[in-house]
Amino acid sequence: MKIARWMDGETLGEGFVVDDQVVAFPDGQTVADVLRGGLRRAHDLYAAVDRSAARPLRDVGLLPPLVPASVRDFAVFEEHVEGMSADADGVSHVPEQWYRAPTFYFTNPHAIYPTAAVIRPPATVRLDYELEVAAVLGGDPGEDLDPATADERIFGYVIMNDWSARDLQSQEMNVRLGPAKGKDFATSLGPWIVTADEVADRVDADGFLALRAEVYVNDRLLGADLLSNMAWTFAELVSYASRASRVLPGDVLGSGTVGNGGCLGELWGLAGGALTPPPLAEGDVVTMRVERLGELSGTVGPARANPHLLPTARARPKPRARTFAEPSA
Repeated sequence: MKIARWMDGETLGEGFVVDDQVVAFPDGQTVADVLRGGLRRAHDLYAAVDRSAARPLRDVGLLPPLVPASVRDFAVFEEHVEGMSADADGVSHVPEQWYRAPTFYFTNPHAIYPTAAVIRPPATVRLDYELEVAAVLGGDPGEDLDPATADERIFGYVIMNDWSARDLQSQEMNVRLGPAKGKDFATSLGPWIVTADEVADRVDADGFLALRAEVYVNDRLLGADLLSNMAWTFAELVSYASRASRVLPGDVLGSGTVGNGGCLGELWGLAGGALTPPPLAEGDVVTMRVERLGELSGTVGPARANPHLLPTARARPKPRARTFAEPSA
């Protein structure tokens, strides 16, 4: 099954994509409702939809297929980390800590864009794409899930582009926090959620999802990899996310950028810092295609200048008590 959200004129639709049509869930159900119900409930709804009310897919505008409860983004492709960590000589420095656990960061669930969106980045000279696939959780919330139980919480998968302003990201991560403003302006998800059972035949004996992912800039192929080159499975990512914490239906967990050109930053690192291919510029079209999952595209729009410049950090005295006079009685 494919799960989508769309605008049909002024009307919001939520439901299934069936062949080249969209059909709404029965009884006004939403994607959030279906995720909470899990895959079994989704199959029940699929059997009950009124296909006579279907609309041609070409006549609607696709939205992000869900409003995420949260968005975690991992970094579990060693080849990507090698490229991003390379020095001026193109020599990689993957930290030993990377091999211990699947590191992730939280990004902005309020800046989610659909396929065919125009992305307006902040003022940056190193705009980048990141080709990823994300797991979407459904069913019951969970804490401290083992991988087998975590796997049961994976409702489906969606293509993800973690747009990145590499110059801003580099600056802020020198403070040993983030990434933040280098990332939070846009994440694209789409074109729809493909349910986990639709790709179950592509899960290998070790639990890895063997789907081919490709990224094109202005129709030029720049990166391609198999998702099965992940260092941890999606189930293990969900398990780790739930450790001493809580995961919910509607949570999105990105795989992190695939290797072999999954982002420009990786290619720049392996080229010793040379910006080849060049950073994304206004008018560039980034298209991501993942086997079984569909196609996600986005166009780079004009940059947004900083509207409110802030001062640099102020030098402050270090008093440990207030010195204001107390008000008289």
